[in-house]
Amino acid sequence: MPKILDSQLKETVRSLGSTLGDMIRAQLGDEWLQRIETIRLDGRQSYQGDSDCSDKLKTLFSELEDEQLLVVGRAFSQFLNLANIAEQEFNSANHDQDSIQELFNHLDKDNVSAETFEKAVNQLSIELVLTAHPTEVTRRTLIHKHSELAQCLRQIHQTSLSDIERDKIRTRIADLVAQAWHTEEIRTVRPTPVDEARWGFSVVENSLWEAVPDFIRELSAKFEAKYDLALPLDAAPVKISSWMGGDRDGNPFVTSKVTQQVLLLARKRAAKLFAQDVDMLQVELSMSDCDDTIRAQVGDELEPYRALLRPLLTTLTNTKNGIAEFLNGESVDDSKWIASKEELLTPLMLCYNSLQACGMNVIADGRLLDTIRRVHCFGVHLLKLDIRQDSERHADVFSELTRHLGMGDYANWSEEDKQAFLLKELSSKRPLFPTKWQPSADVHEVIDTCKVVAKHSEEGFGIYIISMASLPSDVLSVHLLLREFGVTWPMPVAPLFETLDDLNAASGVIDALMNIDWYRGYIQGHQYVMIGYSDSAKDAGAMAAGWAQYESQEALVAVAEKFGVELTLFHGRGGTIGRGGLPAHAAILSQPPGSLSGGFRVTEQGETIRYKFGMPQLAQRSLSLYASAILEALISPPPAPKQEWRDLITEVAANARDNYRNTVRHDENFVPYFRVATPEQELGKLPLGSRPAKRKPSGGIESLRAIPWIFAWAQTRLVLPSWLGAMKSVQTAIDAGKRPLIDDMLQNWPFFHSRFSMLDMVFGKADPRISAEYDKRLVPEELRHLGDALRDELNMSMSLLLDVLQQKEVMESDPKGNESMNIRAGYLQPLHFLQIELLERIRAKGDEADPTLERAMMVTIAGIAVGMRNTG
Repeated sequence: MPKILDSQLKETVRSLGSTLGDMIRAQLGDEWLQRIETIRLDGRQSYQGDSDCSDKLKTLFSELEDEQLLVVGRAFSQFLNLANIAEQEFNSANHDQDSIQELFNHLDKDNVSAETFEKAVNQLSIELVLTAHPTEVTRRTLIHKHSELAQCLRQIHQTSLSDIERDKIRTRIADLVAQAWHTEEIRTVRPTPVDEARWGFSVVENSLWEAVPDFIRELSAKFEAKYDLALPLDAAPVKISSWMGGDRDGNPFVTSKVTQQVLLLARKRAAKLFAQDVDMLQVELSMSDCDDTIRAQVGDELEPYRALLRPLLTTLTNTKNGIAEFLNGESVDDSKWIASKEELLTPLMLCYNSLQACGMNVIADGRLLDTIRRVHCFGVHLLKLDIRQDSERHADVFSELTRHLGMGDYANWSEEDKQAFLLKELSSKRPLFPTKWQPSADVHEVIDTCKVVAKHSEEGFGIYIISMASLPSDVLSVHLLLREFGVTWPMPVAPLFETLDDLNAASGVIDALMNIDWYRGYIQGHQYVMIGYSDSAKDAGAMAAGWAQYESQEALVAVAEKFGVELTLFHGRGGTIGRGGLPAHAAILSQPPGSLSGGFRVTEQGETIRYKFGMPQLAQRSLSLYASAILEALISPPPAPKQEWRDLITEVAANARDNYRNTVRHDENFVPYFRVATPEQELGKLPLGSRPAKRKPSGGIESLRAIPWIFAWAQTRLVLPSWLGAMKSVQTAIDAGKRPLIDDMLQNWPFFHSRFSMLDMVFGKADPRISAEYDKRLVPEELRHLGDALRDELNMSMSLLLDVLQQKEVMESDPKGNESMNIRAGYLQPLHFLQIELLERIRAKGDEADPTLERAMMVTIAGIAVGMRNTG
């Protein structure tokens, strides 16, 4: 185990592994435990290059029965889970980095004034959008056990524990490890959108509910100590939104009824949590002194604060119980439900102001302040639900309508005619849609979604996102649909520009919208635009997509400044490099100047939610990282690129795009190779999320979602989408004598440096040797040349990256991350060989594959994803 990792972490990992070994021995006997240990040792030696140990693993797995392969897969998946939990808890409790203090140090060097800092703080806005992309491979019941286990690890490392207390915790750890071992790690059915939403609520309840007020409290204290700038009571630097139950793009299971149910369940959870808060405040606020305002409301009550809060607690309880009854089909009176955050804030602020007036500041600034901060962050709806739908679905509504009205087919109209029609109707006072019109089921569903939005409060919603948006009419059509079906408030509508062409055209679309007088007046000076990372990278490769995203944001900022509009860019990033994944600090500081002025809105998805926000301490740390990076970017924005930098990155990106497409699009062998060299087809059977793997069930690779596309390559450790074509293009530039310019860009342009940092992380997870093992067993002879060529390019790319960055090994700048990956690699090695064996057996059986084999396959997929710490 690497020396840099604390001995406490080493001992924890060793102890958890030993505990799991005891479970295996208890169930299967000493022979099985010895077999697992032998496989572990051979896996470590195989990873370090011992071909004899690799051969021993392959031979052993070829001789084991299907059931025995399942046991091996489960054991090593569990080992990786336990190692992750130990490291996550260790990092949570032992991180030395104080990102806010590092920010202060940076600002001191630049002699930043308190006034400049205050201006930036007033702009600080972090909006996290929890998404239900199918990347969370771990079942919710296991996540609960893992959370409990992490809590035990935190407790057992306290030095003040007695021997009896320590033994009690050890017993609980063994209990939890045993529970996990005896629990099915793979879901038997796909989660529903409602299941996913409940998982999102649990993240809020178990982590963010505590982390957000703690984060704001710490932030305020540091700002006050440094700049005499305490955050106001209504400060809401963090906002939480969600796509779970609202993202219907390509997901037929997200219906208007699902959205309605999720909205109500979120209100129910918020009522429950605020009821707990208010109940605790009633216990603690037993004081008798109060100001005249409260006295006028409660009369001669001896305990005025309790008297004031009692009706609020009743309302919250009525809300929680009433929603439960309504969802059970009972008739209820929703007028007794809490409807707005003002209903929560009014009595809480009366208590706060009275306590302050009566000299009880320390009480006011305790639990009560935390609850007030929660109201400003979460509101009575817990989180704001976004709605997402494909632009084609909105166009279908108007196509059916215009045909019904005898006006022709909207789909065949020119863009000018569409805009004229939509703007005329947006300015009209009469209804557009006939009351007796019977649309198709798909159109009816779009309309019903708009009606659900109209039935609920503005406070319960975030924004409406249009996937595959490419024209101004795509945005205008949604505004018209929302208005026609009863939405009386201006719901923000954000076009999502995803493909390379759409990114390049984005500023033109927004400019055209801003030139429409009606539109400028309607949006009230604030425009949202979503930037897609996944599909653009899948379309053109990570390097070309990254530059297109940068240029698009830059141009959008210019359009917003031209029209005096505040622009909020919404970043649809994923956890992996191929989906825009970057460490928060690097991602934010690599954005164009001015792109954060309207706040920072970003998707947090799948397993990255758990790794970054799954525990209060981790969540608080992640929020601090976001805050420090955003403030730094606002105060000291990165430089605009020099023209010579632009010229070179444009050239490099274009060559990288062509390199990528020459393989992915134009090589006739690529798709057949992809199908057999990766477990892509088997991934479709893994019940990860509610959404299908393809937007269109009948589509081929072009319709494959970016997540399973990347997931499949990560399983084989080729991680192809994140690097293909990029360094090959850089080599072309170097051959043309551009090395000095590349060095200048690396040194002085954060965006350019971030591209190479991303590749550095990717290459830390790539393993050409493992990829070659998949090819040897699974790829027909006539296709193997393609895998060989791809690995040759990967090896060349890794060598060139090290040369350009002047490093001796990958991830040199992140030694802990590198060593963490190396630790996992020893456990991952057997899982890869096991997966190869299983793929060969499953494919040999065809449609008659044994359920045991299928389950073992799913276990290896999940285990490798856990070991890689990201899926899609």
